[in-house]
Amino acid sequence: MNQLHISVKNKSVIIQEFKVALSEENINLKTLRELCFNGIPFEGGIRALFVTKYYDILVNIHPLFVFVFSKREVYSQFLKEMIIQPGIAKANLGLSREDVTLEDHPLNPNPDSRWNTYFRDNEILLQIDKDVRRLYPDMAFFQRPTDYPCQLILDPQNDYETLRRRVEQTTLKAQTVNRNRSGVTNVSSPGKALNLYPSNEYEVLPNGSEAHWEVVERILFIYAKLNPGIAYVQGMNEIVGPIYYTFATDPNSQWKEHAEADTFFCFTNLMSENRDNFIKSLDDSQCGITYKMESVYSMLKEKDLELYLKLEEQNIKPQYFTFRWLTLLLSQEFLLPDVIRIWDTLFSDLDRFHFLIVVCLSVKVSLQTPPPAPHIIPAV
Repeated sequence: MNQLHISVKNKSVIIQEFKVALSEENINLKTLRELCFNGIPFEGGIRALFVTKYYDILVNIHPLFVFVFSKREVYSQFLKEMIIQPGIAKANLGLSREDVTLEDHPLNPNPDSRWNTYFRDNEILLQIDKDVRRLYPDMAFFQRPTDYPCQLILDPQNDYETLRRRVEQTTLKAQTVNRNRSGVTNVSSPGKALNLYPSNEYEVLPNGSEAHWEVVERILFIYAKLNPGIAYVQGMNEIVGPIYYTFATDPNSQWKEHAEADTFFCFTNLMSENRDNFIKSLDDSQCGITYKMESVYSMLKEKDLELYLKLEEQNIKPQYFTFRWLTLLLSQEFLLPDVIRIWDTLFSDLDRFHFLIVVCLSVKVSLQTPPPAPHIIPAV
C-alpha cells in the first residue's frame, strides 16, 4: 500500500490546499473529493477537522460544520438518558423496591418490561465489552488511559451503576448456562467463557480514569440503544475504531476532548449507508451482503478469468474472504494507518461501495499474483 501515500506534492502545499478548501463558505465538493482521494495528510492538525466534515459532507448527511457543537450537547443528553439515569434507578433498588411490583419484576416475560429491557441491554453490553477489549490488539493505544475521560460519566456526585460496574457485576456474580447444538447444557463462569479478562493488560483502570476501549464501548452501547432494529453486531467495533483513533490522536486538544461525541455521530452517519451489511434478513436482497460478495466474483470473472476459474476449481467461495472485507471496510486487513489512508480514497468516491468492490478485487488479484523474479546481474 506504499504507493497510496502522499508523495507527489510537498506536504505543506497539500495541507494548505485542504485548509483553503475547508475554509470556503460554500465548500466545493468536487475539489474536496479530489484532495481526499489522494490522501489526507496526518500532519498539520487538520485530519480531525476534515473527518467531521468528511462524513457529514462526503457522506451527504449534514453539510454545515456548525452542527458539530450542537451535536456534542445532544450526545451528552444521550449519556444522561441511556446510561446515567437507568444506572441511578438500578442503584436505588438497594434502598427502594419500587421497581419490583406485581406488574413488573425480574421474571416478567413481557418484552416491554423494564427488567426485560435491562437484561437485554446487558447481553448486548457483554458482547460489546468482549469485542472492544481486543480492539486492534497489535497496538497499545486502546488499552491506554484517555487524557480526557468523560467527566459526566465519572462525576463522583453521581452514585449510579456505570457500564463498567454492570459488566463487572454480571461477570463476577452471575453464571451463564451454555447450550450446544445437541441440547446439552453446562454452567460456567461468564468471565471465563467470554474471555473478558484474558490478561492484566486488559483489566480496567482505576476509578477516575478510563481506557480508550471503554470510550468506544460507550459509543457502541448508545448506538445500540438508539437503533434497536440492528442494535450491535460483532464487527461494528472494527469500524468505529479508526474513526475514534483519528479524533483521539489529533494534535488539537479540542478535538481530543470531544472525540467521543464526534466519533459517535461520524460512526452513525457511516452506518446509515453500511448498516444493510449487518442485517441478516437482508443478506439475500439486492442491497444485502450476499449480492455484494457475488459482485466481487462476477467482476473477477470479467477481469481475470484465469484466477476466477482457479478459485472455482478449488471451491473457494466468495464468502470465505469477501464477507469480512466488505462488511468491515477492509479494517482488519491492513495496519491502522493504512486503513485510514484507504478510507480517504474510498469515501471520496461518489459510488463508494462499488469502489470498495473494485478495491477488494484488486486485493484478491494482488494476493494471487506471484512477485516478480529478482533481476540477477551476471558476474563479469
